[in-house]
Amino acid sequence: MILALDLPEREQALEILRGLRGRLEWVKIGLQMYLKYGAELVRETAAMGFKIFLDLKLFDIPNTVASAVESVAALPVSMLTVHASGGREMMEAAVKAAGRSNPDLAILGVTVLTSFDADSLAETGVELEPEWQGELLAKLAVSSGVRGLVCSPLEIGRLRGIVPEGVALVTPGIRPAGASSDEQKRIMTPSEAAEAGSNFIVVGRPILKAEDPAAAVEKILGEIDA
Repeated sequence: MILALDLPEREQALEILRGLRGRLEWVKIGLQMYLKYGAELVRETAAMGFKIFLDLKLFDIPNTVASAVESVAALPVSMLTVHASGGREMMEAAVKAAGRSNPDLAILGVTVLTSFDADSLAETGVELEPEWQGELLAKLAVSSGVRGLVCSPLEIGRLRGIVPEGVALVTPGIRPAGASSDEQKRIMTPSEAAEAGSNFIVVGRPILKAEDPAAAVEKILGEIDA
């Protein structure tokens, strides 16, 4: 399980992390906190013993993305996201930059955001259903050399049949039974995602908003184990 550390303040985030040391291995730092606190927060989180999934969803011309990857590669980061819709050349540039700068840094391709449904995709000019667009982008990303995919949990079964076994599937849009779906439109429970074949599930607000985040983590992990 990866904790999505989507909070407005550094001290609030660090307080939650202190309570989760030894209970959780992975933390996702996204745009909100990275833009506000930058590399310092990444280093602080890693120094507490957590592995870092830096979710920046890079999307730009290939040279710019490659340069950004090289900048990130100097940090204690294990996984970094780029948008698969950025195209083959961009993703290949990102993978090559990681290979040159930090071979342990895994580049992940984001397929279709879990906030998208068919209507919102159509508004951007994409006429395919989310699952078909996700499959198209997954194939493109894998052939471009990425080591993992970020996808809706509803796409796990479909993607497991078309991507190599070594490609990790990382699934946001995870909500424990009874939790609010918030703005997510394509969701699963932790146990459903694990059974479907997800390698990493990303959980944020059900933990961050809990009165006892550590207890919330243990409950989710117990649900997965069961």
